[in-house]
Amino acid sequence: MGRRRTYGLSFSLSRATGLAAAKAKLSREIGIPLTRSGRRQKLGRLVGKAAGCALIPVTLLAALVATCL
Repeated sequence: MGRRRTYGLSFSLSRATGLAAAKAKLSREIGIPLTRSGRRQKLGRLVGKAAGCALIPVTLLAALVATCL
């Protein structure tokens, strides 16, 4: 028993009224996603980059401390 697929015409009121395009345009202009999942993805990318940038100095500091001891 798989999913039932609907073939043919599908209708979206938000796309028909232009609401979806307006939200996408606004989101691109302000640089902050309007959906919860988009905001979570953006936050995850920022945290990941910050962790990667912090990892190099921490590694160098640990190596420096280890050589001094």
